[in-house]
Amino acid sequence: MTVASDHRVTDRVHQELRAQIISGDLPAGTRLSVPALAQKLGVSRSPVREAIVRLVQERLAREEPRRGAVVPEVSDRELIAIYEVREVLEGLATRLAVENAGRRLIRQLEDLVQEQERAVALSDRVAASEADVAFHRLIREAADNPEVVRMLDDVQTQVRMAMRTTQVTGGVTNAIADHRAILAAMDAGDPRAAEEAARAHISRLRHVLVEQGRENP
Repeated sequence: MTVASDHRVTDRVHQELRAQIISGDLPAGTRLSVPALAQKLGVSRSPVREAIVRLVQERLAREEPRRGAVVPEVSDRELIAIYEVREVLEGLATRLAVENAGRRLIRQLEDLVQEQERAVALSDRVAASEADVAFHRLIREAADNPEVVRMLDDVQTQVRMAMRTTQVTGGVTNAIADHRAILAAMDAGDPRAAEEAARAHISRLRHVLVEQGRENP
């Protein structure tokens, strides 16, 4: 087997395990056994071992004494800390998006907000969530800053993992109102107002998490 072929196998194994962890098919606490996974995926142990190293680097797996790599659980305290960082990064991304993007971005964001509104009207939580994620993804991509995109992608991955066991929402109506406030500031071409609106959106969600933690100590 060639080096290029080895890399392809490792990439495939990494992507498959990554998807299963994020989706919850490999839930928190699952031990990532190299022999078992290699047998399950029909590959040798080497690419599985390398894929797990990548997952640990991405914080999608954690090394534990006497257990090896396991799928981590994101605690409420960790999630609140993640949201503190996310607030700053989402604000920065939104300001940069206003400075770098044109009218096409505004039209695309408006389409996503309308899609979210339709999904909520139909009580389609999956579609509403997908539109929400797409709204934020489009803004960070428009920021045109690879470091901001990389950090927010990492943050969003951690949030998705945490959401398997923790539900944070200030209400879908509030979320849409937040998105419309962000969009209005962006449409006005006001980078600072857009940054403040984006930060207010994430700050509201963070405070919901804090309150949930007080109610469920």
